[in-house]
Amino acid sequence: MGIHDLWLFVVAGLLLNITPGPDMALIIARSTKQGTGAGVVAALGIATGLFVHILAAAIGVSAIVLASAVAFTALKWIGALYLIYLGVQMVRSSSHTNKGARQLQSLPPMALRHVFAQGFLTNVLNPKIALFFLAFVPQFVDSNASSKAAAFITLGLLFNGVGTAWNFGVAWFAGALAGCNGYRRVRTSLEWALAVLFVGLGLRLALTERP
Repeated sequence: MGIHDLWLFVVAGLLLNITPGPDMALIIARSTKQGTGAGVVAALGIATGLFVHILAAAIGVSAIVLASAVAFTALKWIGALYLIYLGVQMVRSSSHTNKGARQLQSLPPMALRHVFAQGFLTNVLNPKIALFFLAFVPQFVDSNASSKAAAFITLGLLFNGVGTAWNFGVAWFAGALAGCNGYRRVRTSLEWALAVLFVGLGLRLALTERP
């Protein structure tokens, strides 16, 4: 397949996947809000968004985006504003929950298709993912590979598989945490912390310079 140091790629990919970011924050938010199932759906949306980056990088679209100042800036600001929007929505949701359990029960949960779309957009609108695939993955593709695109896609799928497995674990853990009796005492603090994290990640993305 024209791939070398596969074990190193798997280890590095795992370390990158477990690093907190907008994807993990979204999974935790959905799992604690609606249960493990919603977190799993968010993880599937994230995995689907990652497929877009894999295919785009394999055919060179990501390289075009990163080479174009206008395209990169547009994608960067769309992604940043979307993350900030998610953070603001979490703050609004948290303020509603403080008005009483009766009102909380009357608030309908987000439809799973919308949870999936959130996961997809959170991932696909992040130009840092495109940068990662163009800067990191090629280091493990043999320069003499008969099909660099096939090797690239193989590594991307492997990375996505490892990341999705990790995200499923995060969804399960967050969902189990939400079911604990003591979680209600810290729920508001956690929701605010996640909201601040989303806004912070959005601002950080907005300040990202084009490579």
